[in-house]
Amino acid sequence: MAAVIEAGDEELPPLYGFVTPAKTIGRVKSFNGQFGMHVRAYTYIRMHGADGLRRISEYAVLNANYLRARLRHAYPVPYDRICMHEFVMEGHFADVPEVRALDIAKRLMDYKFHPPTNYFPLIVHEALMIEPTETESKQTLDAFVDALLKIADEARQDPELLKTAPHNTPFGRLDEVKAAKELVLCCGVSSPVEE
Repeated sequence: MAAVIEAGDEELPPLYGFVTPAKTIGRVKSFNGQFGMHVRAYTYIRMHGADGLRRISEYAVLNANYLRARLRHAYPVPYDRICMHEFVMEGHFADVPEVRALDIAKRLMDYKFHPPTNYFPLIVHEALMIEPTETESKQTLDAFVDALLKIADEARQDPELLKTAPHNTPFGRLDEVKAAKELVLCCGVSSPVEE
């Protein structure tokens, strides 16, 4: 548990460190994950109960199959069968070979949708894993499909629009290779702003 080790003063902030409380359940091992995640999952399970979890699961499966059925004529779906809570489609088109899954995902951001998981699973070429949650409304699912159908049309009419996406976000396309090679895992301490 984090606590103040040394009190701060007018010039220096307090020093924080790890301490073991007198009454504790012990350390939660790192392989079990972050403790707060377990609390949230347990709360979710208790809140919904067995019947609620079943209903939630059914909605997640229904949503994924609805999207798969609506998109399978516009995007290649290598495993086109009833799915569980997710399905994978290919983010490329035979008639537009320069457009890739990453381009489609970045363009989705212009339509105000969070991009799906890219390039996983590895056995699907240019994979886009679509995982709608159980809480998505039919209107949101339809808007998502409409955006992906527009993107499929844009890929054929103006591939460069996808290659340079996103356009309507605070930052354009970031250099993901550079970001992976030159990690910046924290930010520096900034000096106080004079008022």
